[in-house]
Amino acid sequence: MIVVHVVEPFAAGVAVFVRSLTETMPDELHIVIHGERNQVMSAKEVKHSFPKKNVRFIRWKSAQRSINPLKDLLALNELYKILRRLKRKNLVDAVHLHSSKSGLLGRIACRMAGIEKVVYTPNGAPFLSGGNSLNNFFYQQLERFGNRIGGEVVCCSASELVEYKKRGIKATYVNNGISMAFASEPSKPKAANGKFCIITTGRIENQKNPSLFNTIASYFEEFDQFEFIWAGDGVEKPCLTAKNIKVTGWVPSVQIKELVAQADVYISTSVFEGLSFGVLEALALRKPVLLSECVGNKDVIKRGVNGDIFTNQTEAIIKILSYFNNRDMMDIMGQHSHDICTAEFDMNQNFSSYKMIYQGNRGLTDSLSAVS
Repeated sequence: MIVVHVVEPFAAGVAVFVRSLTETMPDELHIVIHGERNQVMSAKEVKHSFPKKNVRFIRWKSAQRSINPLKDLLALNELYKILRRLKRKNLVDAVHLHSSKSGLLGRIACRMAGIEKVVYTPNGAPFLSGGNSLNNFFYQQLERFGNRIGGEVVCCSASELVEYKKRGIKATYVNNGISMAFASEPSKPKAANGKFCIITTGRIENQKNPSLFNTIASYFEEFDQFEFIWAGDGVEKPCLTAKNIKVTGWVPSVQIKELVAQADVYISTSVFEGLSFGVLEALALRKPVLLSECVGNKDVIKRGVNGDIFTNQTEAIIKILSYFNNRDMMDIMGQHSHDICTAEFDMNQNFSSYKMIYQGNRGLTDSLSAVS
């Protein structure tokens, strides 16, 4: 089977998602049509992390993040020509579209090229962005329009599925997952600076709500026992002004793993998620997780067991103080995080479902819908 992936934001979590699919289906050929976001990570760096044996890449030169009618028409035309060429060479059995821009342009291009088996995974519903209501309504209408064109929507968490169904969009879901081998590799021991470390990872952008992260960290500025780390970079970096915050910039994934492994608590202040790979990696590394109450985050929390949900800065601060004063409890919570990740978010278990979806197993997708 030949699976064609179309991905505009070829970086961060979406790139991890696509790579994970190629790793769990080593006997299938994967062709990745990709854009590039050099300000996050070069496509060359991202490609280096993919399997060499079963993955081929095609650059989608005119793809870009922002909505621009003229540039988007150029991107659509280019994508259509690529897909048409692949179809003529019998190099398409299924097309998997990743993220909202690829999802809309990809479904139109597939319709034009006569490709029937199309799967779309939002990896974060754009209409939950937390911006102004007009923008959210606009994105909601785009998602509805794309759904009418065709394709099968497969969300990456149960809570994301609920939001799509609320808007009358038929969908199913397969939980995101990571390789549990990720946590079996030894990590360096925790740094002996005696500080209680709260960490988050990923792009510093509005979706991740860096202003809230900064507000929480600011409360602890006068306490030398606490430090905050944002492992990543992004356009909203100027929001992080508290003197106890360290921003690493973009560093290799191995280094990010070490930072998370040595931290005490993983925090997410996101406005919305699909299902964050950063959070899943923290679970695998036996970290208690403190997560904002939003789509994608609430799927991984068993309150008081492996972490907690918070709705405002005060709740987050109180929980951090509670963790600081109950270190033995944190060890137990961390083990529960690992157990939950093993049971519910193992990549090899979850992503095998996609192969059945690509092959058109309707019974599977119907049963996934019934779960919700």
